[in-house]
Amino acid sequence: MFFNKPFHAVTFQDVVQFCRRGLPEGKQLDYKYIMPKNREKFAKTIASFANALGGLIILGVQDDRNDRPKPPFTGIAYHEKMRNSIEDVIQVYIDPIVFVDINICVSPHGDRMFVLINIPQSNLTPHLVGPSKRAYIRTGQSSRPEIIVHPAKLPWLLDHRQKSERLRHILYDKAESHFENYLKTMNVSANGETVCTLSLLPLYPDEPLTDYKKLPEMIAESSSRAPYGTMADPDYPLRPVQDGVAVISNTRGVYKMTEFNDYGLIMNKQIASREEIFNGHTAKTVRIEVLAQNVTLFLLTARKFLTRLAFGGPLYFRFKMNNTRALRALFGKRQATVLEDYLRLDREITLSDLDARLPELLANVLQEAAWSLGLRTESNEIKDLIKNTLGEAK
Repeated sequence: MFFNKPFHAVTFQDVVQFCRRGLPEGKQLDYKYIMPKNREKFAKTIASFANALGGLIILGVQDDRNDRPKPPFTGIAYHEKMRNSIEDVIQVYIDPIVFVDINICVSPHGDRMFVLINIPQSNLTPHLVGPSKRAYIRTGQSSRPEIIVHPAKLPWLLDHRQKSERLRHILYDKAESHFENYLKTMNVSANGETVCTLSLLPLYPDEPLTDYKKLPEMIAESSSRAPYGTMADPDYPLRPVQDGVAVISNTRGVYKMTEFNDYGLIMNKQIASREEIFNGHTAKTVRIEVLAQNVTLFLLTARKFLTRLAFGGPLYFRFKMNNTRALRALFGKRQATVLEDYLRLDREITLSDLDARLPELLANVLQEAAWSLGLRTESNEIKDLIKNTLGEAK
């Protein structure tokens, strides 16, 4: 969040450069020079971020009267037990505990440090603080950066999440309809075809994360390529849609659409079934190798896109295929006739997961997909496949 690189790749000098930009504190950013002696007050800041949109605390930075970082940006003296101290505050004062990500950015000489605490938007709200079990939310106002949510208003906090869930469904359904409408304009029917849908978006979307007019540039920077294909190729036409942009391609009769919107959604839809000859008969097929290539490029592109959006909250990933019954599923020389009418896999993940455990996530999704399509695979086979697809991608 706030840094255009993976969280744990942020260095001491990166924090210095960030502070020089003079970004003020707000709904998702807080500066503290040292950890407050009042540990419950520090816990209040952490919990208020988790109860709202998530956020970043930077320890080692003083702020001025306008809540902007105040030079010099030299951090604080290195303290090897700082991570443990932060975790102790969370465990003692916050219920349920908040799962945070901590990056200790040490100076080149090893004697100074900044401490970055990334607090994701939580799906376990409300997080209550202290013996009195009070709930706080982050406001972004300098006079009252955190406010108490009265117990009578806790249903409002939960209802706010329910509204976000409804918005997530609206964003998803609208993006799905764009592909169907595009095929209609091309006089192409997807009836009887297997359409594969990959999507990733904030679990609790609340407001636009960027200006929609910036999306074409962000797409060009996020597009991932490999010898086996390209996800969201910026050389293809970009079609404006409400709150976003769709990248449309039709290569050798394979229709694809990848949509990005300013709420952080990215969705790829394409006709995944192909016709092949088996024993003198034509059959519709889907290959696990091709699915692996597409999911790999999708998640690599999504990771770049969300990094540029500086989004650190929980994400909702979905892998879906329709019209799969009687499809011939292939993996290497193995084949199976699919019995399921459709396939749907859902995962709640974070941007940190995409940074730290992408191969594991890909293998998990592909192994379950292959099994659901009737193919028994060994875990080392899928891992080798993912290793190859990732190794070829940029």
